[in-house]
Amino acid sequence: MIKKKIVIYQIILMFLMVNFGQLKAQELYKMRDSVKSRLISFENTSGAAGNGGRENNGAKGHATETILPGATRTLVDFGGTGIVQRIWCTISERSPEVLRAIRLQIFWEGEAKPAVDVPFGDFFGIGLGQKRPFESALFSDPEGKSFNCFIPMPFRRHVKILFVNESKLNINLFYDVAILTTPPHLENVLYFHAYWNRKTFSELGRDFEILPEVKGKGRFLGANIGIQTDSRYQGTWWGEGEVKMFIDGDEKFPTINGTGTEDYVGAAWGLGTFNHQYQGCLIADQQSGCYAFYRYHVPDEIYFGQRIKVTLQELGGTSLEMARELYQKGVNMKPVIANSKTGYLKLNQMEKAPVITDEQFRPGGVLFYRVDDYSATSYFYLDKPTHDLPILQPLSVRTAHLKTLNK
Repeated sequence: MIKKKIVIYQIILMFLMVNFGQLKAQELYKMRDSVKSRLISFENTSGAAGNGGRENNGAKGHATETILPGATRTLVDFGGTGIVQRIWCTISERSPEVLRAIRLQIFWEGEAKPAVDVPFGDFFGIGLGQKRPFESALFSDPEGKSFNCFIPMPFRRHVKILFVNESKLNINLFYDVAILTTPPHLENVLYFHAYWNRKTFSELGRDFEILPEVKGKGRFLGANIGIQTDSRYQGTWWGEGEVKMFIDGDEKFPTINGTGTEDYVGAAWGLGTFNHQYQGCLIADQQSGCYAFYRYHVPDEIYFGQRIKVTLQELGGTSLEMARELYQKGVNMKPVIANSKTGYLKLNQMEKAPVITDEQFRPGGVLFYRVDDYSATSYFYLDKPTHDLPILQPLSVRTAHLKTLNK
């Protein structure tokens, strides 16, 4: 009986080690060889040993700086081999417009093009620029006032991090970045990247690209996504769209295909607010039509060997009566599945699909293509320090039609 219990405990331990790989990788009680801990901030911009707190003879002397409109401030310029372990910031202005106007850029190995060039708020897991207290495995904001990132970011020779203020306001910035210097990394160690995209088209049936095609070898970590629904759909459900991952040789059809937007973030039958380690929804405001949610593929790893593209269908659902009402009002929509007298019709595969007002349809659910305002920050590792994705969209695109929501 005792041996049986021991075997059971061993199985449980193995399960925990597999599902909590980050804890397994960091054995807290072991001394690591050939590493050094460094912290870079305004109090010690070089991160050099014994160089912190000099400006006021050991007292607090340089905790913050004011970043003027249009100015760029270098936060980190560090040479050597190591890992960025944690980034913490807070800023004096945190409106949705400011959080979209500030850019966070990260460069690896002296490359001219950043691996990360993302609106400040969106980078730290906050969709739509709306501050909310939350904690996930990769980001946290304990009280709605700070920005924390815990994604490990290895580098081989050099890391540079920039804070770019494209807002019209003076920004008081506080920050620190924890770096662990290490021996040379193995060949299979990847570089961290992040990409932000906001949809600027209004074409029915065209999927939103969470992550446009990236070439190379790497791992997709996940994304945070923001949606502002179009009021012309009268509050009908927007979240029938499936997340699709086109990996390596995939062309028309993906290897990984979800079942619905709320399903992708671990919810079901609609979407309310919650925040868990790897999945959550920080905003679900039906009145304003604003939703912001995240999914991080830490326990369910997503690897690619040649390329990857991640998309999300813009697909909604409602009753037959409401679908007919929208259609008759000329709202931009295209039914793809509807309940008929002979069962569900898959209208999107029919050469000549019947119109939703036809008598053959009977009461029931109707799924339809629709067009809403989507934006997303995707996170991934790649086997090279830069990527060939488009540059960050201009300020006018990033900040257009943003809403300020009640908390």
